[in-house]
Amino acid sequence: MKILLMEDDPVLGEIIADYLQQYYNVERVFDSAQAQERIDTTHFDLLILDINVPGKSGIELLGQLRSFHDTTPALIITAYEDTAHLKQSFDAGAHDYIRKPFDLEELRLRIEKSCVLFHIEQERAVQIGEEMTYYPLTHQVVEGDHAHTLRPKEAEILEYFIAHPGRVIGNEELIQNLWRYEEMPSDATLRSYIRKIREVIGKERITTQRGMGYRYE
Repeated sequence: MKILLMEDDPVLGEIIADYLQQYYNVERVFDSAQAQERIDTTHFDLLILDINVPGKSGIELLGQLRSFHDTTPALIITAYEDTAHLKQSFDAGAHDYIRKPFDLEELRLRIEKSCVLFHIEQERAVQIGEEMTYYPLTHQVVEGDHAHTLRPKEAEILEYFIAHPGRVIGNEELIQNLWRYEEMPSDATLRSYIRKIREVIGKERITTQRGMGYRYE
């Protein structure tokens, strides 16, 4: 699930983005011009828009998007407490509204409700041990409050190991399945990729079987 977060407060924006990155693919912008630019070039499953940002307000931006028949679900966040802004938000096309300060878990619950309401498909999460989760869509490995994004080829290799747990996989098998003939890497390059993956998920999860290959457990 890909979310666009528009929040101009640098501290609050970072707190929200860091929290949501544990569960979703989140892209953060600071104003309506940046938001419009990203919306024009990228598909988002959900928009989270602050009202009071530089340029067009979140309400104005949403109204403009709806005038161009953009139906992306939108959740408005704001420090305004009056009902006038609440009404304006819904009139502009928002499906939900949350006032600051809010609990981050409440925000996530509202996002989960949006997924059900608009039939947004959640990406499959893969558990790696008790405390670590891998998200194939975003190539992110998340452990506690820390998230690490793998490079595309690192993600491909990890996903191949995950699909074949407990089996010894040699260099030749990895290369034949994950590279085109004209792009085949050297054994040293492959070892470098696997070393990087081990640094993220732990050396004990991909063990070397001397003279044979690697085993993911």
